[in-house]
Amino acid sequence: MTKTLLRLGAPAAVLLVLMAAAGCGSGTAPSPSASASKTAAPVRAPAPPPAPKNAACYRLTMKQEVAPTSSAAATPCSRTHTSETYFVGQLDTQVDGHLVAVDSDRVGAQVASTCRDRLDSFLGGSADDARLSMVHPVWFTPSVGQSDKGANWFRCDAVVTAGGNLTSRTQSLKGAMKSSKSRDGLSMCGTDAPDAKDFHRVPCAAHHSWRAIAVVPLKKGAYPGVKAAKSAGQTTCQNAAAHAAADPLSYQWGYEYPTKKDWDMDQQYGICWTKGS
Repeated sequence: MTKTLLRLGAPAAVLLVLMAAAGCGSGTAPSPSASASKTAAPVRAPAPPPAPKNAACYRLTMKQEVAPTSSAAATPCSRTHTSETYFVGQLDTQVDGHLVAVDSDRVGAQVASTCRDRLDSFLGGSADDARLSMVHPVWFTPSVGQSDKGANWFRCDAVVTAGGNLTSRTQSLKGAMKSSKSRDGLSMCGTDAPDAKDFHRVPCAAHHSWRAIAVVPLKKGAYPGVKAAKSAGQTTCQNAAAHAAADPLSYQWGYEYPTKKDWDMDQQYGICWTKGS
């Protein structure tokens, strides 16, 4: 029996209203019995840039997928696409009565947490189903310039990766975890042991030799440190691999634990792996 250890490893609008001062009109003074005045209509600020639409699809590249903002045009979901919007929400940029920037860590954490939580219901399965799949949430916010003009939305997209690249689809991922066939096709597997040099994550429908089999939830809060994160899932993963093995006396298992960077991006869990299956 051998084991493998691996580190895991991915201002609100200001409405400006200009009131024109009352102006009086001609080059001659009004007569005592008559006066004239005129008040200009208020100048309205332009409408903020529109929010993206839910259930839209895009042909994003890997470089575009990891960017904080996106200007890519939507494409019909019936055509080949790599990204599908499953939720559009409103940013919370108020902290103790003060505005925080759209690119602040606080806003980023809010968006990351919401998009991860919303993915489960979109896929139609449990949180573990999503975490053990090759479907990942990505998110976008307005640019600083768009935010200055009043944009206050965020967008959650679902993408599928294989070997470190985005895969193309012509069908929606909505409800994909409800079907055992589609769920297995999207499940997370590996081309080699998780700590091997040529290891790549691939859908289990592709050729593979290792499979992700269980999630190890860790206590919410501050990052527990590498030592604690590394030790938290070893017993769980060993037991999970023994349970999945054809021979409980002969099996290989691995535990992938979150780094501090993963933790800060709301990935507060580890993953158990086993060879075969």
